[in-house]
Amino acid sequence: MALHRKIDALMALRPDLAVIPEAGAPERLVERNPALAEASLVWVGRNPHKGLLLAGFGTTRLEFNRHRHDGRLHWMAPVAAHGLPGLDGPLHLLGVWAQNASEGNWRKDNPGYVQQALRRYRRFLRSAPSVVAGDFNNHVLWDRPGWQSNHANEVRSLARLGLVSAYHASRGVEAGDEPEPTFYWRSRTIDTPTYHIDYVFMPQEWTKRPFDLDVGRYEDWIGSGLSDHVPLVLEVTPSHGVKGQQQ
Repeated sequence: MALHRKIDALMALRPDLAVIPEAGAPERLVERNPALAEASLVWVGRNPHKGLLLAGFGTTRLEFNRHRHDGRLHWMAPVAAHGLPGLDGPLHLLGVWAQNASEGNWRKDNPGYVQQALRRYRRFLRSAPSVVAGDFNNHVLWDRPGWQSNHANEVRSLARLGLVSAYHASRGVEAGDEPEPTFYWRSRTIDTPTYHIDYVFMPQEWTKRPFDLDVGRYEDWIGSGLSDHVPLVLEVTPSHGVKGQQQ
């Protein structure tokens, strides 16, 4: 929320590509921060104050086909990113802000928005190097026997698309064993309940070359009052990848 107050912090990360849930519509953001007019912005949502924003900076330009977008999958945005440094051809990005408990979606037999989006955009994600990133609002510790929306099911579906979590690959840990949270709930104090619910899933092939995944510090993002989430920052070697930010 209130992204216009956080632009300096975002730009300090020097992202080529950013996925930002809970952001206002572009016309509102540009009105409050004219510097954003130079970025390539794609936004989906129903509330102009609170949707999902994808942003390309520098030479990165985003292509969003609204005819391809499934409006039933709110806050899921498939875009082709062109001009990313060091990447020949487009990167296909599925931006995620999963509203798992909204609109009666939280049922045992419902696969959830992420699973539905992976099925809907399967061909899109297989037709070019792809990344799925954002706020999944999910974790294996919350999985329940037989529930289709379990995060373990999401991870398996992504693996079938050749995608792995950059965080888990970089730390050498399994889902559920994350030592670093991305979300500080309720009071936003250092001892508040914390969860790891934000992810960047990238091609398995990218793990064969150097890459770096950083998690934002509590002091910089939570303690300063900017957000209740910290960003994940993925940097991939220029020979085959991109540098991006997900908050």
